[in-house]
Amino acid sequence: MARFGIQMQRTASATLDVGSVLAAAASMRRFALYELIFGSEATPADNAFLWTVNKRTGLAVGGTAPPQEPLDQADTLASTLVANQAPTTNGAGTGVKLSVPLNQRATFRWVAAPGGELIAPATASNGFGVATPTAGALVAVTATLHVQEY
Repeated sequence: MARFGIQMQRTASATLDVGSVLAAAASMRRFALYELIFGSEATPADNAFLWTVNKRTGLAVGGTAPPQEPLDQADTLASTLVANQAPTTNGAGTGVKLSVPLNQRATFRWVAAPGGELIAPATASNGFGVATPTAGALVAVTATLHVQEY
């Protein structure tokens, strides 16, 4: 059961998605999202916004693929996960799994209670997306996800 850290970043954008992590199209495996750290590294301002973790059933269009770093250096690279950041189009899917209202000046860490992890099915292109509302005031946001493959 390999564990990975994935850092996603987005600047002010027309999309809600900061990024997503999904099961690959081949050799799919279930995975769990068990920790999230998110905030904004932009110049401090007094802006309120909502971070959400959504169910995804399709990869967002555009953007780049952030590295999936093994948290145990003895593990191999993730071969069953696909990650995306700063897409030009939001990923497909509905259903909010987690929402956190947050001031831009704050950083927030969510850790799942034991047994409370968000678990994605072993279905191609299914997983989770991290999003914030579209806002020009949100110059730069970052989310770090910790996931575990099963």
